[in-house]
Amino acid sequence: MNADQSQQLQEQVVAAAADGRQLDIQGGNSKRFLGRTPQGDPLAVSEHRGILSYEPKELVITARSGTPLREIVLTLAENGQMLPFDPPHFGPTATIGGAIASGLSGPRRPYSGSARDFVLGARVLNGRGEILKFGGEVMKNVAGYDVSRLMTGAMGTLGVLLDVSLKVLPIPAKETTLVINSTTDEALKQFNAWSGKPIPISAAACDGERAYVRLSGAATSVDAAAVALGGEILEGGDTFWREKMLEQQHAFFQGDQALWRISLPPSSPSTGLPGKCLIDWGGALRWVRTDQDPAAVFRTAAGLGGHATRFRGGDRQGDVYQPLSEAAMAIHQRLKRAFDPQAIFNPGRMYGEL
Repeated sequence: MNADQSQQLQEQVVAAAADGRQLDIQGGNSKRFLGRTPQGDPLAVSEHRGILSYEPKELVITARSGTPLREIVLTLAENGQMLPFDPPHFGPTATIGGAIASGLSGPRRPYSGSARDFVLGARVLNGRGEILKFGGEVMKNVAGYDVSRLMTGAMGTLGVLLDVSLKVLPIPAKETTLVINSTTDEALKQFNAWSGKPIPISAAACDGERAYVRLSGAATSVDAAAVALGGEILEGGDTFWREKMLEQQHAFFQGDQALWRISLPPSSPSTGLPGKCLIDWGGALRWVRTDQDPAAVFRTAAGLGGHATRFRGGDRQGDVYQPLSEAAMAIHQRLKRAFDPQAIFNPGRMYGEL
């Protein structure tokens, strides 16, 4: 089903701005658990949907924000292509707009790039009710601020994402997942050693007992790398990465204890935080289940040169994202005023000051 709801959404935003009402932008609500507690009147964008253009030879797809993510994935797969940043769905209602607004990337991210890297252009509805277009459908389209990419990970705080153009890539000819008995420290050391070599790694994780490494590319290079690295071939490797890791169905992610997402330099040692840890992105992403005080988690992440996000559980009224410096917060506030002068979009979803 294709439907252009641009005018209806624009009218609702204009009315909200006139009335001084705040709006809670809602797509498929599959990622509603992210960030601080949502506030405001619902602004539903799930009916604004449909693939607007897709040129397999050009490796570009453009779709309305409410288009189901699974529709995008299936359409690309039919042409032997994929979204290289591995966006998680977290449910069947996930939309492409939600994937970009959340800015989340999966296990392939350190080897292929982040969600932001593949955004070519976007059409955005700002807080004044104006529809603005940024970027296009080619890589070289930047003049001044790359606003279309600025929307990635903004959690809807800057405006309503109407349409987005994305670069896509071919699905690798072959993928093989190896599993190796390993502690977390051993895996971190090994992952960092491999990162400096021409090995076709496209994912690397460790649950504390076993290390998992995915190889992607031409069959000859994947087979040669598998022999060189050793370990056992994991049957159903695609299912492991898609379901256990990307969609967080691994036993590690189950339970009510607060789940922290900590992004660090890959060579960083163990965080030392109490609780369980699972590493992804070859060591650059540490998932931690802990009851540690949030301020202590933020200090630990900053001390190791990274940042932390309370991904699931815990108090959603307090700080969820790594606190910003005074200068960084001032920049965020200026951007917020430029796009949403009356602060009607997703108030406080990322920070209380926004």
